[in-house]
Amino acid sequence: DNVHTYRIPGLIKTNTNSLIAVYDIRHTSNRDLPGNIDVGMSKSIDNGISWQPMKTIMDMGPPHENNGVGDPAILFDPAKNRIWVAALWSKGNRSIAGSLPGLSPDSTGQFVLTYSDDDGITWAKPYTITPFIKNSSWHIFFNGPGSGIVMKDGTLVFAAQYWDENKIPYSTIVYSQDNGQNWIGKINGPKSNTTESQVVEASPGTLMLNMRDNRGGYRSIATTTDMGKHWTEHHTSYQVLKDPICMASILKAPVTVSGIKKDILFFSNVYTTFNRYNMTVSASTDLGETWSEANRILIDERPCYGYSCLTALNSQYIGLIYEGTRDLYFVKIAVKEVLKFK
Repeated sequence: DNVHTYRIPGLIKTNTNSLIAVYDIRHTSNRDLPGNIDVGMSKSIDNGISWQPMKTIMDMGPPHENNGVGDPAILFDPAKNRIWVAALWSKGNRSIAGSLPGLSPDSTGQFVLTYSDDDGITWAKPYTITPFIKNSSWHIFFNGPGSGIVMKDGTLVFAAQYWDENKIPYSTIVYSQDNGQNWIGKINGPKSNTTESQVVEASPGTLMLNMRDNRGGYRSIATTTDMGKHWTEHHTSYQVLKDPICMASILKAPVTVSGIKKDILFFSNVYTTFNRYNMTVSASTDLGETWSEANRILIDERPCYGYSCLTALNSQYIGLIYEGTRDLYFVKIAVKEVLKFK
């Protein structure tokens, strides 16, 4: 498609068993926003064996080189059979470095949404929810790229991030309790100097936030039982899951283990403490309390850009989309390959 670079993948499975992948279409260079970037989508109806032609689902219009949108996250709401995609719109230089306090597109980056009610065939015109979810003193507020979740009670949740009035970054969440009609934000994050994060519902009503930590070396982890009003640092935080300062993915999936259905946490990232290589999938059999080295599989040893996103394909397989260098790759992984115990 004459595109220079594809980056920032997100992935979900819908009620029709379709896989929907989203990503940055970086038309002319590999650089981040601001720039000529749109959000693209690819669809597979055979569990990733083949993919339909790319669609552009977010394009904020001219001047394209100075009106980009990217860093997408995707979720599927089974109550409405609706696919949601969130992204960051930079009107001019309003990405992280150039975003200012305020709420309007002329001053600050925008948290924009689109959705599809027909399995990704057509998409709504992107619209901003920034005035409702951003604290006006913050420099920027937008989603964590990858995928969002639907809680057991039907609440839609995207991981998010903000740079506060002092330009210090925090990971956080944004959520909707009415299937996306209204979104609740302005939620303070658990730890400073954290950015891109992903979220799972570890147990009913308890959210676990898995965060990129700019201190480097490891992931930071926190939990909340009241939708972010209060956070508790997890005992594994910043000491168990290696990370070289990069985005990562976490997934809670009901899978079959030795003939028994069990909820497993899967985690994908470049599993190193420095430099981006060794794309890896790890598993926790106790919902993140421990991560055994035995339950870890190397997917790709090559140096790469390092972002990834997991989704459940069925009770025996998970899917992973991840970045190479300017390209995106998809692999189907047997659960039994990651979980080594009997």
